[in-house]
Amino acid sequence: MFLSIVATGMMGVDTNLSLAYQAFVFLSLLFIAALAGTQFSRTRVAAERVLPRFGSVGRPVSYRVTVTNLTAKPQWGLAVTEELADPRPTLAQFVSTPEPGEERRNWYDRSNGYYRYAWLLEQNVRGKVSESPCPDLPPLGTAEVQLEVTPLRRGMLRFDAVAIACPDAFGLFRTFVRVPRADALLILPKRYAMAPLALPGQLKYQQGGVSLAASVGESEEFVSLRDYRPGDPVRHIHWPSWAKTGEPIVKEFQDEFFTRHALILDTFMPMAASAVFEEAVSVAASLACTIQAQESLLDLMFVGPEAYCFTMGRGVGHIEQLLEILASVQPCRDRQFNSLLRLVLQHAGDLSGCLCVFVDWDEQRKEFVRHLREMGVPLMVFVVTAAGAPNLEPGPMAGEPERFHRLEVGKLAEELARL
Repeated sequence: MFLSIVATGMMGVDTNLSLAYQAFVFLSLLFIAALAGTQFSRTRVAAERVLPRFGSVGRPVSYRVTVTNLTAKPQWGLAVTEELADPRPTLAQFVSTPEPGEERRNWYDRSNGYYRYAWLLEQNVRGKVSESPCPDLPPLGTAEVQLEVTPLRRGMLRFDAVAIACPDAFGLFRTFVRVPRADALLILPKRYAMAPLALPGQLKYQQGGVSLAASVGESEEFVSLRDYRPGDPVRHIHWPSWAKTGEPIVKEFQDEFFTRHALILDTFMPMAASAVFEEAVSVAASLACTIQAQESLLDLMFVGPEAYCFTMGRGVGHIEQLLEILASVQPCRDRQFNSLLRLVLQHAGDLSGCLCVFVDWDEQRKEFVRHLREMGVPLMVFVVTAAGAPNLEPGPMAGEPERFHRLEVGKLAEELARL
């Protein structure tokens, strides 16, 4: 339409030689009328969305939006989309978060801050929402619309408002009616397919036995029945056997041995956002999902504002809870790496083995691994590196190279599938 106005305007400059000016006038008036119509025909609607509990990075999430017509006139030709949270970085974020590789830019690009701002803007865009047509709305009627959002980053995806696109009478322009509706969807880390791992370590005695897994009393593994002895707890009495024999019979238990592994996530990064760190979180999530299918307790250990240890498996916690924790993990830039070693040493006596996910392979990480090996803790080490980084020497893992894995950003799916 706009190009036709320009073309007829150029051809109709001389009104004596061409009648194109008549088309120019008609199209221009139609253009102006359509543009003005968008300001006077805005629809009054209400909207309500129903989100799932969580989504995952890279996997489209479908959900419903219910649109209600608040007028006594039918509405047609509407479309529904979303207005996500403003991705523009705050001043504090802009000042404290340099762009990766910014030091290699010339002084002018570093001083004006454009490339840092553009990079932060891209990092803050956490999802893309499709637009879906809305069925015709009768007066005061409702309709359901299926929308789809594709998460791009883990963490909290925030919705600010539902946007309703309303066309003008000629179908040339649309105006958007903003229906404020704040909401949030937790986005879990990306996970990669992995075969079951041959986890390091053997069965170890756990204080409390199954009680640790069941979180109820001090129950242990049932072995047999025997006669009552003075001092036996009343709750161990086997009432059906007492009813049959007329003598008190108690249940006998023994301490249980089972495997318990630590999943150690290295959060010590000098920058607030990094592809290496995001992939390290994805590797940790993939390992957790793989171990969840095996009969083992799993302790997730990492350092944030403080040192954290979360246990999963055999009735203690669930994989969804652990993934929710990983969805919110952020790089640690204000603590020393030794705080992670102290955390692991507090639990080392109960561990059958450790799976370490590192974001670097420097002397601190090597010393960490060396210390645990000297204590006799079996290890499996994963080091996530940037794309194109040189190969790594196993260092303290040279004696067990099959338990040392370098994972390159961009190739994680293939490398993890080969384990």
